[in-house]
Amino acid sequence: MAPASHSPQNTPEEQGRGALRQPSEPAAPTLLGLVMHVADAAHGLRTRLANATGFVPTIIAYPGYGSTSWVRVLARVVLISKPTAATGKVRGWRAFTSVPVPNSEVEVEIDGVVHTVRADSGGLVDVVVNASLEPGWHTVSLRSEGTVPAEASIFIVAPDTTFGIVSDIDDTVMVTALPRPFLALWNTLVLSERARTPTPGMAVLLDRLIDEHPAAPVLYLSTGPWNVAPALARFLERNLYPKGVLLLTDWGPTRQRWFRSGQEHKSNNLRRLAQEFPDIQWLLVGDDGQHDPEIYADFARAHAPQTAAIAIRELSTGEALLAGRRAHEDGPASRHGGAIWASAPDGAGLAKQLKDHGFL
Repeated sequence: MAPASHSPQNTPEEQGRGALRQPSEPAAPTLLGLVMHVADAAHGLRTRLANATGFVPTIIAYPGYGSTSWVRVLARVVLISKPTAATGKVRGWRAFTSVPVPNSEVEVEIDGVVHTVRADSGGLVDVVVNASLEPGWHTVSLRSEGTVPAEASIFIVAPDTTFGIVSDIDDTVMVTALPRPFLALWNTLVLSERARTPTPGMAVLLDRLIDEHPAAPVLYLSTGPWNVAPALARFLERNLYPKGVLLLTDWGPTRQRWFRSGQEHKSNNLRRLAQEFPDIQWLLVGDDGQHDPEIYADFARAHAPQTAAIAIRELSTGEALLAGRRAHEDGPASRHGGAIWASAPDGAGLAKQLKDHGFL
């Protein structure tokens, strides 16, 4: 027999106030709930307009990574204009006109085996599937109803790999010199990847590290939105940065909070990498314009055996002010869990220090 249900009783304080709200009354909607309701309505309107103006469902596949027994697949399912879909690329402002297709069913084919997965409410596919692949780069196929199949590159980490690289993007491998609130809009709506400026010496530094550690996975961990992933990938390729995996995020409110936390995004992915590859020591590359030193120091304290070194690019006075931090303020070098700490204004300076520690 099912237990009898009991309705909660008003507290004495509520009774004394005349029980202003009965237990049966629905809770008052929060302001965040109202914002999410408006956001859902706006998304519905955008979807109807996109369908009415000939937008087509498209899979935008991103590089992924994995081990010899599993693969992390990353992609987005969106509605985009037909000319863009025909070229297979999303450029400039069009990246922000695409409309996510939530909860889409996606088939991922890996080495002849098909896995059926589902995108999240933002159209993002971020799933781990079982697969048996040899170390190195592979290509997997993704398709969804009404879409042209897309291909994603997947880097499989060899079981005996002991060194990897995680690098920030903005102000680390790319000079932005803009106030952070305007950064994504400017880089996405105005500049093409041809007009962006690489940080002096950083491409050479990362390339030398890969020459020294050819099996090392390279992950570019940024708080930028997935919309800019194609442009960032083209920038990295054009400026001869090592081929790697982008780990970006979504912007805007969630059901729990007003804004997604960039610091939390970075910290969570670092912890995930530590769990996925317990035998790898990571070189963490960032800049001192925002929170990279603190995030990396926290990781080093919590995962000292998995931290090879921390390399921080020092911003100029002007860059630091635009990024929202005073230039060269004291960092957490004395409390980073004993990890090797390098800092310099460019890749050449970092390379010299890392060479002194045996990484080059």
